[in-house]
Amino acid sequence: MNDATRRRFLGLASAGAASLLPSAPGRADAPAMAEPGAGDACILTPQSEEGPYYLDPKLVRADITEGRPGVPLSFRLRVIEAGACTPIAGARVDIWHCDARGLYSAFRDQGDGHNIDQTGKTFLRGTQRADQSGWAAFNTIYPGWYAGRATHVHFKVFLEDRTVLTGQTFFPEALNEFIYNNVPDYTGRPKQRLVINVNDRVATEADPDHRAYCAVKEERDRYVAMLTLAVDRNGKPNAEIMPSGPPSRAPWIKDRLAALVPGLKRSPF
Repeated sequence: MNDATRRRFLGLASAGAASLLPSAPGRADAPAMAEPGAGDACILTPQSEEGPYYLDPKLVRADITEGRPGVPLSFRLRVIEAGACTPIAGARVDIWHCDARGLYSAFRDQGDGHNIDQTGKTFLRGTQRADQSGWAAFNTIYPGWYAGRATHVHFKVFLEDRTVLTGQTFFPEALNEFIYNNVPDYTGRPKQRLVINVNDRVATEADPDHRAYCAVKEERDRYVAMLTLAVDRNGKPNAEIMPSGPPSRAPWIKDRLAALVPGLKRSPF
């Protein structure tokens, strides 16, 4: 998306979707964000499955786009200790997500035809260390979608190289629909998007209370997504439900998705 198209799109988004977005304090480029209130933000963030597309390319970087086209997104995660609500400075935060066409870097057998190979690529993956206020920030693009899943971004939190949280965050469906129906980088897919937040098994089973749904607001030239991650310093993460390999190595997944995606031949995770 070039600058003129981006400005035109964001103007449309202001009129079409901004009123539907939850508000959140702060600016995307600020060094620190406003402190969250005590309340629900301090309750332990639910664990979720890692899925097969995680890897650690050891890329400590704030900008993870690598030139992938899409709507600019500032993605900010704040790591705190559950209960005490105190920020955890220095926590390692990893994120990874698909591009505007539903493709992950580093894996094969992807796309609507399951025939796209992204082996050797590292786009839309990165690591940051939380600052003194617990914030870790990434510059990326709004994630796309792929068959069988709602729109989401994966994250991991490490303390002293120990995984304390593996999860996924979800986005407002009103904004998802607006972007997927209006922005050329996301439109023109041969298949219909059938799975949204309300019928995504990962969202409904792992996070029925929506504690890991991010808040999204619009700024002049981007969207800003924010989420507080409350972790247990001494806790153990859930056992990973899904293997960390490409879909072709996990054929059993297709049975679980058959009701949602008739004719599915490979896992969409």
